[in-house]
Amino acid sequence: MAEKLKLEMVTPYKRLLSEEVDELTAPGFVGELGILPGHTPLLTTLRVGELSYKKDSEQFHVAVNWGYLEVEDDTVTVLVDTAEKSDEIDLARAKAAMDRAEDALKALPQEDKKYRIMEAALQRALIRIQVAGKKG
Repeated sequence: MAEKLKLEMVTPYKRLLSEEVDELTAPGFVGELGILPGHTPLLTTLRVGELSYKKDSEQFHVAVNWGYLEVEDDTVTVLVDTAEKSDEIDLARAKAAMDRAEDALKALPQEDKKYRIMEAALQRALIRIQVAGKKG
């Protein structure tokens, strides 16, 4: 059994990560997923949330926005719409996005299809704010 996992994280715009890590936790569609070396092969969907990974004794955090995660042969491939490392998140921009989404939700009836779009925008903004507050 390998002692490390190879973590590959890709968005449509760039390869965000390619690192050897000890473990990771991802926001699975039906709950949090913990992945360690030797994990059974897996293919699953991801929801908006925080993906964290441990490398040596340091913890790192990434805000992810919908996608897929595959585990095979101690390689974890994460394909997501967007991803931002905690130290790259513009907190002021995330708070402004949260305020815009909250204002829109107050003004829209729940039956309006824009309501769901604004709910998703609010969820993304909240995750980005949560992740921005963490080191690594």
